[in-house]
Amino acid sequence: MTKDKYDVIVIGSGIGGLCAAALLGRYGKRVIVCESHTIAGGAAHNFRRRGFEFDSGPSFYCGLTDIQSLNPLKQVLDVIGESVAAVRYDPLGHYHFPEGTLAVYSDGDRYRQEVAKITPVGAGELEQFEQRLLPLYDAIKGIPALALRADWQLLPVLLGRYLPSLLKMLPNLPLVQASVGNVMDATVKDPWVRRLIDLECFLLSGLKAHGTIAPEVAFMLGERSRAGVEYPVGGSGGIVNALVRGLERWGGKLLLGCHVEQILVESGKVVGVRLRSRRKDNETKGQQSSLDLSESSILKAPIVISNASIWDTYTQLLDPDHLPASERQAALATPTVDSFMHLHLGIRADGLDNLTGHHVVIHEANQDITTPGNTCMVSIPSVWDAKLAPQGHHVVHAYTLEPYTGWERSDGYEQKKRQKAETLYRALEKIIPDIKQRVVLELIGTPLTHAYYLRRYQGTYGPAIAAGKGMFPGTHTPIQGLYRVGDSTMPGIGVPAVAASGILCANTLVGVKQMQELLKFL
Repeated sequence: MTKDKYDVIVIGSGIGGLCAAALLGRYGKRVIVCESHTIAGGAAHNFRRRGFEFDSGPSFYCGLTDIQSLNPLKQVLDVIGESVAAVRYDPLGHYHFPEGTLAVYSDGDRYRQEVAKITPVGAGELEQFEQRLLPLYDAIKGIPALALRADWQLLPVLLGRYLPSLLKMLPNLPLVQASVGNVMDATVKDPWVRRLIDLECFLLSGLKAHGTIAPEVAFMLGERSRAGVEYPVGGSGGIVNALVRGLERWGGKLLLGCHVEQILVESGKVVGVRLRSRRKDNETKGQQSSLDLSESSILKAPIVISNASIWDTYTQLLDPDHLPASERQAALATPTVDSFMHLHLGIRADGLDNLTGHHVVIHEANQDITTPGNTCMVSIPSVWDAKLAPQGHHVVHAYTLEPYTGWERSDGYEQKKRQKAETLYRALEKIIPDIKQRVVLELIGTPLTHAYYLRRYQGTYGPAIAAGKGMFPGTHTPIQGLYRVGDSTMPGIGVPAVAASGILCANTLVGVKQMQELLKFL
């Protein structure tokens, strides 16, 4: 049975899908978002257990409240009439190397002073490295993400509104597709600072310096010093809730527990999606809808946007006959960032008055930072938002790279989980030595957990396409009316990149005049 025709169907409520959907609603399109999970947000969703509120993914944010923010997410929130409260903090984190701990400050001078305590020569080289990249940031910042689109009409928009910034970009064009490693090789010889740059690239893109494109790091360095870093009140769920409010404000709908089984294609064109039947009461809380998907299994629309990964979109959601074999093979051949081990803890907070919220621990100096288990990321967001934990407690999220291969739900699964979690506990002991005695709630997640809850191919966090080794596939597909957003369309695995993918997709589906109307709000 078929009911209700929409202009756009979005598969998945990750940040990319919600940004695209909310913007298209703002543009006047009839939009519906189908989310398989019972919680919105994709890799950025949060969840509650016994009074503790946990982030499932991102924990590091910049430019959420700055009125001149360059964060694409903030620009989307502005034009849909929503906002998030956030807590600013500094230092932004601590890097715990085997040879010592480095405090990382937003201010570049203060950051380099900390580096100089370890290597004075390296601190000077780090400044040369940054000065090589920051002119690129100065050129980029004059062109808001909200002005971008993924078709030829981008050129007249840029020439008409942002010509001075384009001219500033010309001297920096060689850097646009260059790797950070190329810049590092030209400016930094100190081995410790080279490892530091590799680490920051890895945290940003999932790849080291030679695999990361220069604009990513230029943008990070510029925004970190200009706008600082902050944490959204309510965690990542605070951001997701704001996007959902904006979607609904402009007439869009979000359906939770609504699993898309197949994208429907006729004569080379998208016509809609087929859904797995579900109960009507799984819809967004408080939202009224004429859809009863216990009866209806098809939604019709001429445009479908997939927020699923490229692997899942091309191999799970499409009939093999609807996609050229070469495209399907290319999707499967796209290299992936590994999945992760996750450790979510609720702990007693007594005696932890001076605790800071972000830490990165590198266990072994003689191992590559990308070796699974060697680099561990730690977030303790209740340092900034006490409501995330019961009184007298903290929430802790620690994670590290872990390949999907070799994981199966066999008799040894629980034992393997505990064994793999030990590297995360060792990292946490560098920050809270008696962490194990403080635990009142423990949740261990594996690549299988990530793949199951987020329906992600092998639990991956996105493509590992190194700079100079290929281009990201982008928002377009070979099928008319089918578009993609999310971390397998844009370089970078962070929130700004996926928000930008939503902007590019939404803007490509409307005329330039409609785009320019929204640019007045920035």
